[in-house]
Amino acid sequence: MSDAGYLTIGKVVTKLQGQYPDLSVSKIRYLEDEGLLNPSRTPGGYRLYSPRDVKRLETVLYLQKTRFLPLAVIKEELERSEKNEAGGGDALGGGFPAPPVDDDETTNKLHDIEHMPDLVGASVSFVRQLVEVGVISLRRSPHGRDLVDGHDFALIRACLELRRFGIEPKNLRQYVISANRESAMFEQALVPFAKRQGETAEERRAAVATAFDRMLAQTNTVRASLLKRAVSRSIPLTED
Repeated sequence: MSDAGYLTIGKVVTKLQGQYPDLSVSKIRYLEDEGLLNPSRTPGGYRLYSPRDVKRLETVLYLQKTRFLPLAVIKEELERSEKNEAGGGDALGGGFPAPPVDDDETTNKLHDIEHMPDLVGASVSFVRQLVEVGVISLRRSPHGRDLVDGHDFALIRACLELRRFGIEPKNLRQYVISANRESAMFEQALVPFAKRQGETAEERRAAVATAFDRMLAQTNTVRASLLKRAVSRSIPLTED
């Protein structure tokens, strides 16, 4: 099996975390334990996720977030979907819409802000609000058009989903401030990986990326746990 096109578990988290902020390495492993994912393994035992595996994970996360379905029900729907797909039927089955997936060409391009309603389902005014609070930045074309980076599409969709819960762009300013503050901590922690002796520049970049993925996964777990604990003091999140 060629590893081309396959992602490690850390890179899967990085790829999808903009749209699903609570995603972590441990959550993906849990979904695997529940039988919802079955990634390939290297001879050394490391998980490798194919584009199909990533798409399946996106579907699971999408159905959890938008339909609040139990994992057992999602698993049944996925199994039904695979049977329908094999028989030429609806790829997702059950009438569930597929989560939006941007191809590499879309992601790696700049897009006119006027096209955002069609590309991400967000109004131009909503995207401009995200710009005003610093969640995303715009580029300017030679003709003076405001352009949005395709890499920000998942982030825009995540913010749009939060709006359905009453969390507006102005409420996200605190996360921009927090990210700017935390970046110094991460940069300091990554310096030793960037200055490793006896390694090529490419090896150092890979070491930095891997370390950063691992740190993000763990700090996201810490952040989510602290938030859940704080919220649960006033609103019960689980049965006693």
